[in-house]
Amino acid sequence: MLVSATEMLKKAKEGHYAVGQFNINNLEWTKSILQTAQELNSPVILGVSEGAGKYMTGFNTVAAMVKAMDSDLGITVPVALHLDHGTYDGCYKCIKAGFTSIMFDGSHYPIDENIAKTKELVAVAHQLGLSIEAEVGSIGGEEDGVVGMGECADPDECKQIADLGVDMLAAGIGNIHGKYPANWAGLSFETLDAIQQKTGIMPLVLHGGTGIPDEMIAKAISLGVAKINVNTECQLYFQEATRKYIEAGKDLEGKGFDPRKLLAPGCEAIKEIVKIKMNLFGSVGKA
Repeated sequence: MLVSATEMLKKAKEGHYAVGQFNINNLEWTKSILQTAQELNSPVILGVSEGAGKYMTGFNTVAAMVKAMDSDLGITVPVALHLDHGTYDGCYKCIKAGFTSIMFDGSHYPIDENIAKTKELVAVAHQLGLSIEAEVGSIGGEEDGVVGMGECADPDECKQIADLGVDMLAAGIGNIHGKYPANWAGLSFETLDAIQQKTGIMPLVLHGGTGIPDEMIAKAISLGVAKINVNTECQLYFQEATRKYIEAGKDLEGKGFDPRKLLAPGCEAIKEIVKIKMNLFGSVGKA
């Protein structure tokens, strides 16, 4: 059931759990995530970066695929189709394509410009019934060309953005896209707590969910995080299962080279990690 992310995140914040955003890259990933959400009766957010959207030939293709799959699979749990780290132009493309949620990442702009562009997009999104995420500070590392230095967000700037009426707010608290280095200092819970004090009931978003220790995830949720993004971990599980299949020579047995067989172990691996994360985030049974 395709919906905006607004209600599912309000419920998550009130219920002290988080909804997972799992990024999709193709039909197989989308199918695996949707089936797992349905099996676990969990709300879910399908994240689409601009790079992944381009890879799948465009946002129109992505939206059409997700809508058709949602219907054909008989999905009844809440599903939001969400633009991840969107540019100003990318947001309008996704709105036009039929996404149910967008993220405008204006964190690299001066705060006044971030506020102005976010305010405009909030008005457009809400008029059409879409949810919208904004960002303050930056997420470390790189994802699809979006590079951040990992600066912690200013709580006062977070309040300024939250006051514009965004439905969720991503704030840099030392989190990183991709694998976390061995010398990672960890999440800044002092910053997160200060942000929650300023933003109140606003659902907060934790990007870079791959590799964060479970106890840190639990503490982040207790401090207002209601949406956690996972991408790299799905990629790692998928490649590991696929590599084992090929190294074992399964692709040379019978019709093991058939893409439906070749990709099957990776798809099952994605289901496995999504189940682990949904249980960790506490969203199972909350649809």
